[in-house]
Amino acid sequence: MNLCIDQGNSRTKVALMTDEGTVIKDFIYKSFSSADVERLFDLYDITDSIISSVVDIEAAVVNTLHRRSQHFVLFDHNTPVPIINRYETPQTLGQDRLAAAVGAKSLCPNENLLIIDAGSAITYDFVTAEGEYIGGNIAPGLKMRFTMLQRMTKKLPLVDAEENELIPLFGKNTRDAIAAGVVRGVAYEVKGYMRTLREKMPHFQTYLTGGHAPYILNNVRTSRTENRQMHFEKNLVLIGLNTILTYNKLKNEK
Repeated sequence: MNLCIDQGNSRTKVALMTDEGTVIKDFIYKSFSSADVERLFDLYDITDSIISSVVDIEAAVVNTLHRRSQHFVLFDHNTPVPIINRYETPQTLGQDRLAAAVGAKSLCPNENLLIIDAGSAITYDFVTAEGEYIGGNIAPGLKMRFTMLQRMTKKLPLVDAEENELIPLFGKNTRDAIAAGVVRGVAYEVKGYMRTLREKMPHFQTYLTGGHAPYILNNVRTSRTENRQMHFEKNLVLIGLNTILTYNKLKNEK
């Protein structure tokens, strides 16, 4: 069993997976320590592990993973991956972005792919059908947009839209106006990327992941064809990390 760990800005996502990519269990931690690593190894039959982080990783976490794993990968820009990375500055590319790209490619190997990760920031990344990661964009996330509207003005309140909330086209009060402006703004942003890509290439798939992806899915009104091209996968980054771990294990065995 593989232990895959994705440390984000606000939480740590963890999954127990098979080499084939089946998610056995997944967890979310507000904070993650070496004691949590020890507990996971004690409770489950874990043999190998990988960790990726957009923040500084505690040395004790890395040491414990290394000590308790038969094969351990500390994922960074030097780690071999099963796609071609065309990013001009690979050392500055967020590991979660690259892992999500690998995850989407493992799920849909022969398609052009738009990968959208809606977390603290929203990232838009593209992988060709030939397996080349060509880059992507970074935009403020939903919570960041709500927060900055409140902080950068004198009278606007802080709003937090509900995941399943039906967002109006136009708000009839200030709270709804902010919710509609932010959530619909992101939804139209997503539709704009999809429309532009469709003009350049008729065949591509879109994968959405991240804590705020459901907000986007619930408010993107698309055609039946477009809906078939959109897939939500909450564990996309973890699936990518598992794919990278398995890829490196196989390389070491050769």
